[in-house]
Amino acid sequence: MSNSSSITQFLLLAFADRRELQLLHFWLFLGICLAALLANGLIITTIACDHHLHTPMYFFLLNLSLLDLASISTTVPKAMANSLWDTRAISYQGCAAQLFFFSFFISPEFYLLTVMSYDRYVAICKPLHYGTLLGSRACVHMAAAAWGSGFLYSLLHTANTFSLPLCHGNVPDQFFCEIPQILKLSCSHFYLREFGLLAFSAFPFFVCFVFIVVSYVQIFRTVLRIPSEQGWHKTFSTCLPHLAVVSLFLTTGIFTYMKPLSISSPSLNLVVSFLYSVVPPVVNPFIYSMRNQELKGALRKLVTDAIGSRISPATGSHCIS
Repeated sequence: MSNSSSITQFLLLAFADRRELQLLHFWLFLGICLAALLANGLIITTIACDHHLHTPMYFFLLNLSLLDLASISTTVPKAMANSLWDTRAISYQGCAAQLFFFSFFISPEFYLLTVMSYDRYVAICKPLHYGTLLGSRACVHMAAAAWGSGFLYSLLHTANTFSLPLCHGNVPDQFFCEIPQILKLSCSHFYLREFGLLAFSAFPFFVCFVFIVVSYVQIFRTVLRIPSEQGWHKTFSTCLPHLAVVSLFLTTGIFTYMKPLSISSPSLNLVVSFLYSVVPPVVNPFIYSMRNQELKGALRKLVTDAIGSRISPATGSHCIS
């Protein structure tokens, strides 16, 4: 039996034991990290620099890209370092910090996706009240509420998780530190305390899920009454990317935390955790820009102006404050 006071480090799950595969994973993670940095960085820069995109929908998309960029930065760099240096160790303090920041950046994402569904609902179902219901101050307040709730959620669960005595060693069944895997190492009679807190915390997520479903039921009812085919296309081009991102977030998260124990294994845990923690931050920018002509046009203009400014500095454009 281990005591949490005597544990100074945790041993994370390795992607491979062979040195060649470890180096392959390092380069793979490096490519993924750079792709996420480039894709989300372009979304953030484009929205910040193009005044035509200074609308509620793109303001929330900018926040989503910031969260995606931050969440992948808490897990992938450590996995890269472990693969490169052939180690599995992470310090006790480092594990607590990783768990805190990952929870902090991943939990507001669903709240933000809920706010984005509300934005689409108001834009399509109540267009005459859009400016009133989604003014600049209201948007800032909603985004701040999402970030603030994520901070409180993360602070509460990190403090509670690492206050539990650990009786089952220091080897979480995961390539990064997260709440369920640390809980598995805790003493069984203390485990129920955090489990109950998690169950209570799941209620707001359920409310958000119901809100998203109801919003889209109303949106589709309104869309079906639009006579013009062009109106259909414009509506779906803004709603389908959001639905795809919500579906990706929910399916990977639900399968990760609710898959049957009978099919659980270290290799499957690695694959599933990779899908929900690494894939969405890379894929989300492509989903949002794929069918969005306005965003693609702004991206194209940004790249063209950046190239033009290198050739002729006087013609370069600058971000609009």
